[in-house]
Amino acid sequence: MTTNRKDPVLVVLQLSGGNDYLNTVIPYLDPLYQDNRPAVRIPEEQILPIDQQVGLHPSMGPIAEMYSRGDVAIIHGVGYPNSPRSHFRSMDIWHTCEPDKMGTEGWLGLAARDLDPHKENVVTTVSFGPSLFRAVAVPGVPVACVDNLEGYGLLTGIASDERRSKILDRFTQMYSPTVGRDWVMDYLGETGLEAMKGADILKVAPGMYSSGVEYADTSIARKLKGVAQVHLADLGTRIFYCDHGSFDSHANQMGMHATLWTEVSEAVSDFFADLREHDAADNVIMLLFSEFGRRVHDNGSGTDHGAAGAAFVIGEPVKGGQHGEYPSRRAEDLQQGDLVPNLDFRGLYSTVLEDWLGLDATPIVKGSFEKPIFL
Repeated sequence: MTTNRKDPVLVVLQLSGGNDYLNTVIPYLDPLYQDNRPAVRIPEEQILPIDQQVGLHPSMGPIAEMYSRGDVAIIHGVGYPNSPRSHFRSMDIWHTCEPDKMGTEGWLGLAARDLDPHKENVVTTVSFGPSLFRAVAVPGVPVACVDNLEGYGLLTGIASDERRSKILDRFTQMYSPTVGRDWVMDYLGETGLEAMKGADILKVAPGMYSSGVEYADTSIARKLKGVAQVHLADLGTRIFYCDHGSFDSHANQMGMHATLWTEVSEAVSDFFADLREHDAADNVIMLLFSEFGRRVHDNGSGTDHGAAGAAFVIGEPVKGGQHGEYPSRRAEDLQQGDLVPNLDFRGLYSTVLEDWLGLDATPIVKGSFEKPIFL
């Protein structure tokens, strides 16, 4: 019996650096927003309202348009207890689902192992960027790590090996101090350069690709164009990972935050337009997350590290709208001046793993957590 059912595909876009929740999904009618943001406040007339209480940052026009079509789920108040407010530690927790100890296995590496237990496809997972993300790293699980897909299509021989070595060297430098060099070397020994051979398979993708969509000349647009090229080449990739940032807005936040969301919104919109043009959007969702939100009260020029944040899940299969409750902005409800998470990020992951990828989330996220229903 033949079937036309397409395998579900997950794209993760990591908003590195701590995206400001309050200036992204803005409670514009709440006087506490006005009071806490004397310097870093979006004028009400510029906000893109999505209901009578909250609106999106004015640079998020393309995402607001997708929201109006029902293709965007906003997940409120995402985080975990006792946030350390450290970039590296917080991102590590998101990557490994281990808030109480130093984890060594990436959640999407474990998912890839379940999706392809016999390693039949070395491009089941593709990571775009100059370094290998911890979220996709599990010893013995191949990950095709590509800095630039267009460039990879042109690289041969020594140059290709040098690029791969550079990626792996950066991985070693990033993670050896926290999980130990032995673990890192074990990982590289088992997967190492062989994991990068998937990039040689991927180099066919640009030559097979044509599109009427013109992506912007930004780093995130180039990454998502690469994701589209690989997806449309039908190489069997199920998990894509990339990032953009930094959203670490301690100073000069207004212009910086606007630029970042312009780049992200345009790139995401173009990506899905590209897939729709090729009738290839119906089996793809994209998860956008950041390691934490920002402090409720601004610091005069920007915002400092916080706790609770918002996540977005985008795509045609998504149940659009807002999911969960916006955490209280009242002073007595804050912790260390921060919004308190009311949804554990592992519940967000559980929805993606179980209701999209069809996997058992419990061993991956290390427990059972409340699942938002956006699929």
